[in-house]
Amino acid sequence: MARKIDARFEKRGLVLKAAAPIMANNRRIGIIYGAKLLNKNYEIVDRIKSLVFEDRQYDGFDYGTATIFLDDLRISTNVQKNGMRAIGTRVSEEVYNRIFKEKQLWLDKAFVVNNWYISAYSPIYNINNEAIGILYVGILEKKFDDIKKETSIFYLIIIVISLQIAILLSIYLIQNILNPVKTLMNASSQIVKGNYDIKISIDSTDELGYLCRAFNTMVDAIVERDNMLKEDTQRQILQSEKMASLGKLAAGIAHEINNPLTGVLTYSSILLEELKDTEHQEDLKIIVNETLRCRKIVREILNFARETRIEKEMTDVNTIIQETLLILEKHIAFQNISIIKDFSPNLPPLNADVNQIKQVVNNLALNAADAMSGGGTLTISTQHDSVSNSITVAFTDTGHGIPPENLDKIFDPFFSTKQTGKGTGLGLAVTYGIVQRHNGTITVNSKINKGTTFTIKLPLDAGEVEQ
Repeated sequence: MARKIDARFEKRGLVLKAAAPIMANNRRIGIIYGAKLLNKNYEIVDRIKSLVFEDRQYDGFDYGTATIFLDDLRISTNVQKNGMRAIGTRVSEEVYNRIFKEKQLWLDKAFVVNNWYISAYSPIYNINNEAIGILYVGILEKKFDDIKKETSIFYLIIIVISLQIAILLSIYLIQNILNPVKTLMNASSQIVKGNYDIKISIDSTDELGYLCRAFNTMVDAIVERDNMLKEDTQRQILQSEKMASLGKLAAGIAHEINNPLTGVLTYSSILLEELKDTEHQEDLKIIVNETLRCRKIVREILNFARETRIEKEMTDVNTIIQETLLILEKHIAFQNISIIKDFSPNLPPLNADVNQIKQVVNNLALNAADAMSGGGTLTISTQHDSVSNSITVAFTDTGHGIPPENLDKIFDPFFSTKQTGKGTGLGLAVTYGIVQRHNGTITVNSKINKGTTFTIKLPLDAGEVEQ
């Protein structure tokens, strides 16, 4: 607010004065003075307005103004009041105290006559460095207030639009992401409960659509694997039942044959001694040899049918194979066969029946040798499967292979592709039974004229399967 002064008339004047020496013959012979009264002289303030503010206006008001004060009184200004220059108005008390009492500049907004201006007030000093007046310049604050309002409105509009976009995005997320995710969760729950008939129908081409299609593919894979496991389990059950039935039947027949067979062997051996060097000697030798072969077959049948108790102990698979091969390598069947031992070092110990595992190794190695009658290579490899916590042993030969139509029969008792008299067809059946009693699995993969691989997987420590 402007200062209140009792004086009604100003008798003083603010003069801008200049002095210069008068020289003659390089001597100062006098001084010339010039002065201009600034009271109601608008040349300086208008020039400031023109040069600095380019006479611009905003909303009907001068954008920039300038004023010269004598003490606190406006004596020259372009600030308007009621359409006229505001001559004779006074500066505010706050500005006056800052300039004349605190001897400091004023840099702040100020209410100038009828408007707020961003203002600067600087003292005017006389020749004696005494403050005798004030020079003021100001920029209309209204423009900046309007810019501030416009900016606020602009940001408010942005906020409103952003909120609308956020709402629309939320709706989109709910409809296109959260709902499908919920559908996936519900479908997963159904899968856990064993309901594999569920399918997710989402036609989008984005990552979520890809995830749903991958889920459907996974379900199909689970169904396929489940069916394969069921078929494999069913096949193993049938195989076990078949072997058990055949074993009981074979045991009964073997017992019935064994006694008369012993009598035939005994009397044929006696006759062979008594009729030595006669024309019947060769015939009797044939009878004795064939009877011995029959007795061997009967013993194998009895061994197959007999449920041998498993006597487990902690053992090293590599050592079992090495000890078995020491004997087999001297067998005539291995004369033209190269054996490659691809053993994994530091295998964990296996809890198994050593003698029965040796019998498995013996049967599979001899089976491979029979498949390579003309010579070849037998590769035996071992490794530890940390995922299933088991030992895997693979027997790979380079023999003639097994026809595809025989792959499902090779573990059947008495099934053999060898020539008559070359085998009983019980070796692989016995092997299958031993592996099964150790809670393991045995699989075969074969290609004609390329070779066959038998793979055994035995858990490190598993209870004996009940027979």
